[in-house]
Amino acid sequence: MSDLTTVTFPPAFLWGAATSAYQIEGAVREDGRTPSIWDTFSHTPGRTAGGEHGDIAVDHYHRYREDVALMADLGLKAYRFSISWSRVQPTGRGPAVQVGLDFYRRLVDELLAHDIKPAVTLYHWDLPQELEDAGGWPARDTVFRFAEYAQIVGEALGDRVEQWITLNEPWCSAFLGYASGVHAPGRTDPEASLRAAHHLNLAHGLGTTALRSSMPSRNSVALSLNSSVVRPVSRDPADLAAARKIDDLANGVFHGPILHGAYPQTLLAATSSVTDWSYVLDGDLRAIQQPLDALGLNYYTPTLVSATESPRTGPRADGHGASAHSPWPGADDVTFLQTPGERTEMGWTIDPTGLHELIMRYTREAPDLPLYITENGAAYDDKPDPDGRVHDPERIAYLHGHLSAVRRAIADGADVRGYYLWSLLDNFEWAYGYEKRFGAVYVDYATLARTPKSSARWYGEAARSGALPAVTEV
Repeated sequence: MSDLTTVTFPPAFLWGAATSAYQIEGAVREDGRTPSIWDTFSHTPGRTAGGEHGDIAVDHYHRYREDVALMADLGLKAYRFSISWSRVQPTGRGPAVQVGLDFYRRLVDELLAHDIKPAVTLYHWDLPQELEDAGGWPARDTVFRFAEYAQIVGEALGDRVEQWITLNEPWCSAFLGYASGVHAPGRTDPEASLRAAHHLNLAHGLGTTALRSSMPSRNSVALSLNSSVVRPVSRDPADLAAARKIDDLANGVFHGPILHGAYPQTLLAATSSVTDWSYVLDGDLRAIQQPLDALGLNYYTPTLVSATESPRTGPRADGHGASAHSPWPGADDVTFLQTPGERTEMGWTIDPTGLHELIMRYTREAPDLPLYITENGAAYDDKPDPDGRVHDPERIAYLHGHLSAVRRAIADGADVRGYYLWSLLDNFEWAYGYEKRFGAVYVDYATLARTPKSSARWYGEAARSGALPAVTEV
């Protein structure tokens, strides 16, 4: 590993922040938008903390100009946002609602007017409810609906948006949505979760093809994986086998077919009691393995596992919410352990070495593929002081540590071209409701007033200078 005396970044390094549609937009019943699975899930009693939902969220739909002005004031160079599928195609099929697309056209124009590069994520977990009613991601038809949707959005925005991401964290969509049930749509069917994972892979492949057919060739197409850094508790062969099993389920199930055109044989063997994989049809793997222009990596904390002598039931220390149902099909013989160290409000251990390890893994896995850190950040219990300022030195230290890890990876030969802080704004944090604040900008949920935290000013200075300021408040 290189010994860096100063933490500086290449001049072209892209400094950005990220959000997702359901977490910030609100306006869930305006301009033809219909419910997504997250509307349904969050309005189901007992599914989210305090029964909270994204009906208003932080009202970005009406306040996007204010939010873009904030980004410009902070010195951000890029903004990654997602499209609400049911705002564009209310039933998940058929012609687009132009007024829905118009919102994103206005947002893109506003970003470009402030010299901020837009990066579009097509799918950040908010499947139109009508498609879920027809079977959701376990149903093969959803793949073709996604490709149609990708074509529509590519044609509408491809002339002005150069960076595209097909899917965000398909692991969460498949396994938290269909196996453990802690995310929408809240189903608990292990076989369906693996079927969903394959169809998400195929949707990425067909969606990539659709995007490339509908927009200029200069544009970049990627996807964002929340690949896990899986560590065995010891070098005992049983613990090593447990780590391999979880690595296959967290990582290989996606990067195997996407990067290499095949599912790991160890994954197929480990899940043979759950599924026969007969839904992988001739031609699917070729369709999935489309050449990528970049790969997005989302990282928060490493995973520590060991083998267990008898199958476990009940909640796991895997950081993915409490459920009696496992998000790890075929892995009931694996125990998840709490990693040592300081933690964020999510209970996630702070470990920047995991981010360096992840980057270097994909540098070896796909040496010619540019990488972006498309999510990284931390939740803390942020509160305004009597003067209305929000000081968050813990987040500054978190960002300094993780951005230093990115810079070390670049020095070690990794082609990392940008970093998107999660998140620009405090927002609806899925099943946690509004309890967990990830934002660099504080949002008063009663008034929706925005206040940049100390970390926002610190990060903005890094974006302007290309170097990390000292770990002090700005």
